[in-house]
Amino acid sequence: MIPFNKPPYTGNEDKYVMAAMRSPKMSGDGEFTLKCQAWFENYLACPKTLLTPSCTQALEMAAILLNIKEGDEVIMPSFTFVSTANAFVLRGAKIVFVDVRPDTMNLDEALVEAAITEKTVAIVVVHYAGISCEMDKIMEVSKRRNIFVIEDAAQGMLSTYKGRPLGSIGHMAAYSFHETKNYTSGGEGGLLIINDAQFVNRAEVIREKGTNRSQFFRGMIDKYTWVDIGSSYLPSELQAAYLYGQLERVDVINTARNDIWNTYFDGLKDLAPDFIELPFVPESCVGNAHMFYLKLPDIKVRSAVLEYLRDAKVGAVFHYVPLHSSPAGKELGRFNGVDMYTTRDSERLIRLPVWFGMTTEEVQHVIDCVRSAIRETACKKD
Repeated sequence: MIPFNKPPYTGNEDKYVMAAMRSPKMSGDGEFTLKCQAWFENYLACPKTLLTPSCTQALEMAAILLNIKEGDEVIMPSFTFVSTANAFVLRGAKIVFVDVRPDTMNLDEALVEAAITEKTVAIVVVHYAGISCEMDKIMEVSKRRNIFVIEDAAQGMLSTYKGRPLGSIGHMAAYSFHETKNYTSGGEGGLLIINDAQFVNRAEVIREKGTNRSQFFRGMIDKYTWVDIGSSYLPSELQAAYLYGQLERVDVINTARNDIWNTYFDGLKDLAPDFIELPFVPESCVGNAHMFYLKLPDIKVRSAVLEYLRDAKVGAVFHYVPLHSSPAGKELGRFNGVDMYTTRDSERLIRLPVWFGMTTEEVQHVIDCVRSAIRETACKKD
């Protein structure tokens, strides 16, 4: 069996996790948390980053920082993970879904402005598969209409848009270190990225359960008190230690994943465009090989291909069911405009295994199985 995913492991993690276990500060904001945050602040050239237990909680912090309240509207794609919407729904927002571009499966920047009303507070972009949305256009609309932009860059670490790292462009952003991502902090984990300095001080308070405890530990005040709303958004120092072991080898992991992605592309490109569609990377973008997906003619062919691959013991999967078609999405949001591509293309897409440590033989076996599956299904469709 070739699994769809294996969490990345470099060999550096063990010694740091053991050191964290013996540390006098295991509950967060210890040596490894501070090292990780400094690494990201240097890489992103941003005022502040804060590790969180998950990307979901980083997005929840962003919603609190924007003072999202009942009746506010937040624009985002429907083709995303439920956490993207939940973070803002929990604060009372109505979600306004916008169609995606069929080439990248990202929010269609040309449709954003038409979805804005007097209630719109934020635009949440999702960089699908680690490929950037068209950020220049979105940031131009944001500035002109005085609306915040949050980057859900859960899949985007080490990807760039016109030379800028994803996560460094919007007012705030979030990374994920879930075990399915390119880099993990031991199964779960996230990062809140703050690019607008006005949010820094309050973010520290919210992350510390609404207290100014961080200032107390830095010697800035003689006691800490409850000053705002907040929650327990500090990760364990064990998570930070695991992640730091991977940050030391980000280039090794990134190169290995891109080699897999390029091998898939080269091994399947002759099937496009007649039988499959391959991933598209705009000239303005550099990807991180977070995923390799392909699109089949329709949902019937996709089901047949997935069944073939499952029988061949290849762990391929489909991805999101559009949020606007779900029971909660119908109740808590609305789709603005026409659903031209979100549903149609989500029903055609499958993802192939990509994980650090895949051998050349395993990658080639997946390619061979996909080609056989296409011959048995899509090629016989007519």
